Amino acid sequence: MSGMRITLPTGTRAEYVEADEPRGGLVVIPDIIGLRPLFDEMVARLAREWRRTVCAPDLYPGREDLDLEGRLAAARELVDDEVLADVVAAADACGVEPVAVIGFCMGGMYALKAVATGRFCAHVPFYGMIRVPEAWRGPGQGEPLDAVSAGDPSSVLAIIGTADDYTPPDDVDALAATGAGVVRYEGAAHGFVHDPARPAHRPDDAADAWRRAAEFVEARCAAS
Repeated sequence: MSGMRITLPTGTRAEYVEADEPRGGLVVIPDIIGLRPLFDEMVARLAREWRRTVCAPDLYPGREDLDLEGRLAAARELVDDEVLADVVAAADACGVEPVAVIGFCMGGMYALKAVATGRFCAHVPFYGMIRVPEAWRGPGQGEPLDAVSAGDPSSVLAIIGTADDYTPPDDVDALAATGAGVVRYEGAAHGFVHDPARPAHRPDDAADAWRRAAEFVEARCAAS
């Protein structure tokens, strides 16, 4: 099952894989580094294993050549309405309903913000920022917690590592207090699931997190 790059109606590029006899759609929001072979492979795998047509939009359209330092510096320039328009356009591009959304790191933050759109049957942020980091705050950025409260918190399952500085315990408790589901992995650091090349990767916890995510999406979206 191979993917292809498409251009969304918003003008943003995305990786797309159509599943065989799909049960629904899935939007994958990449981490801050954006689309690359890691996510191309993930999109293909999820289309095959989860039997969902998958679309993954880039977070920095028109600025794909930015390195990590440049992306971190430009984070305060991101505008929620524009990013979420791409996320919703990716959902529409799946061409099948219902559609869930997952995201990683900054993409996880936007998976939380997507709750307020009401577009998705399930939201699974993997170590997504629950409050916007100080260095990323700009006029176009709203708070993820506000977005969750504005929608259906029960549609959220947050995958969290307890040793992740981007998701401090007070923020995680505040997210759980909205009614969102939270799974805490003791001692896990940022990025412990999606990239086996990272020192933080924990294979057993990653496998468990993927299993929980798949089961949550299946249950929530089957009921929608």
